[in-house]
Amino acid sequence: MLKIGITGGIGVGKTVVCRMFALLGAPIYDSDARAKWLMRHDEALRQELIAAYGPQTFTKAGDLNRPYLSTIVFNDLERLEQLNSLVHPHVGNDFANWAATHADKPYVLKEAALMYESDAWKQMDQIITVYAPADVRIRRLLQRDPHRTEADIKAIMAKQLSEEERMARADHIIYNDDRQLLIPQVLKLHAHFSAITA
Repeated sequence: MLKIGITGGIGVGKTVVCRMFALLGAPIYDSDARAKWLMRHDEALRQELIAAYGPQTFTKAGDLNRPYLSTIVFNDLERLEQLNSLVHPHVGNDFANWAATHADKPYVLKEAALMYESDAWKQMDQIITVYAPADVRIRRLLQRDPHRTEADIKAIMAKQLSEEERMARADHIIYNDDRQLLIPQVLKLHAHFSAITA
């Protein structure tokens, strides 16, 4: 079974691409969703977060106190890196366990915005980068997230790995630039991955 990573910056359309692969029968691991789940349900990780950020990290109901955590980490690069260094190993272990349950499939996909930053790429056999130009991404995000301004989006993009570096490190690139059709690109890669493991 191949482990395929899928990454790309905010607004490139990773989720849409993953849905297409899912329709073809590929199991999809959503790193962001699982990280949120693990922060709430993995007792070892909960204790690490409380030790690092204090008891206010969780509400009385046991939910992650996102507003509190955001005020601590998002304007402090060191604290953000600390948070990532606590969460990513748990996500890596969770992915390995999840992948083992899909050993009958030709390949699985792990969607992760921070594929390289978290070292998740080291668990992968191949990497797909989804690419879209900055102006297309900004337009999409302004429609999708009306609470964000163009300046907000540009600030997020500036903190992420550059598209050039992602593309240089990728084994495959899917162009979601509103010019090239997505479905033929996904079908071609699906056939490729399925043939490798046939």
